[in-house]
Amino acid sequence: MESPPSPNAHPHPADVSLVFPPHPAWVRAARETVRTLLAASGRSELADAAVLLTSEAVTNSINACAAKGCITPVTLHAGWADPARLCILIHDEAPGLPAIRTAAHDDEDGRGMHLISYGADAWGVCTHGPGRGKATCFELGRPR
Repeated sequence: MESPPSPNAHPHPADVSLVFPPHPAWVRAARETVRTLLAASGRSELADAAVLLTSEAVTNSINACAAKGCITPVTLHAGWADPARLCILIHDEAPGLPAIRTAAHDDEDGRGMHLISYGADAWGVCTHGPGRGKATCFELGRPR
């Protein structure tokens, strides 16, 4: 007779999505959504990087919406490209593209895309697909 599967074993990690208004109060919920996915998938070693980069990308989307008067929801999708690679995508409908810029030493912002480009195994910005706006995406877990 076979043993029942361990409650911590998740051979097929799930994907998650979160749709929320472009307001800073939702950054924490986005971080916790990613942290929970990783805990449920048994991949907690990716949590610190994934949570930091998610926070930066979601904050960038919210700030872009605020600057452009965009009130449509922001969407976070996190899932597995394969059992080892976590993909996170954040979509907003604010016009314009995020860019890596050099922040002055005393600037309080301007480092998000630099952190994503440095911390992710792969990343990009896409304007293709249905609807307006853009999606910022990144991957973690790929062999370097």
